[in-house]
Amino acid sequence: MNHATAVHETVAALRSIREQWAELLLAIETPPADVWPPRQLAHILRADDEQLVVEDRASLVLREHPAPANLDALDTGLAIERQVFALADTLAAAVQHAGHGDPRRWEFRNPGAADARGAAGSRAHGLHFACVWVEGRVLDEDTDPEQQLDGTLAAPPFAPLPPHLVHEARRTARMAEGRLLRTLGLDQRTTPVPDRPCPWCGGELTLHTDPEEAPRVTCSTGEDCTAPVPLDDRGRRVWGWADLVGLVGALAAAEQRVAA
Repeated sequence: MNHATAVHETVAALRSIREQWAELLLAIETPPADVWPPRQLAHILRADDEQLVVEDRASLVLREHPAPANLDALDTGLAIERQVFALADTLAAAVQHAGHGDPRRWEFRNPGAADARGAAGSRAHGLHFACVWVEGRVLDEDTDPEQQLDGTLAAPPFAPLPPHLVHEARRTARMAEGRLLRTLGLDQRTTPVPDRPCPWCGGELTLHTDPEEAPRVTCSTGEDCTAPVPLDDRGRRVWGWADLVGLVGALAAAEQRVAA
């Protein structure tokens, strides 16, 4: 694999982790969910949820979890933090020149610090910060000499990342991304929607997920299904992202009719 491809895939994986991290934090506080509804609809269907500002959340290792609702999600989050934090430590040890007090510096753990956040170093800023910092090293940001106020040039805060560490960053980031997507059910998979037949024809509904696309649902009946949605290239009725809230409502109404 060439260098440019390794850099591109690493950055894409790190950004995917950052984008889905709020969903994982929500999953830790929520009992394991059924296949339906898709997790991406969580914020729409639960309008009373507090908005998660990921940048302001402390790392999982510094929080108390007296009774997490989803242990699998918590284990995934802790494992990903360990992987990304350890990667940042490795890259910093190899290429960091930034001095103490430079906000771009990755601070290592300091067990002798007076408080837990100080002892954690830059890990205290959480997973989001670590991903951004690692991305900067992979992209060779801040690797040119910097002009000082007196006109002299100072050594850059970081050296360019050696190729073997770019590939190590790619391996770690893609591994962490894969586990995160699997835990959230957002990896590429096709899953029958249990106990919820199509409200229009009674056919079997199937949820299709992909990390690079919005979820969609298809009906097994095909074009004979009277649902007011288009057909896909295999002749199945398909609910795309814009139609899924309507399908949620139709399924809920069908369940109410059965219960009555």
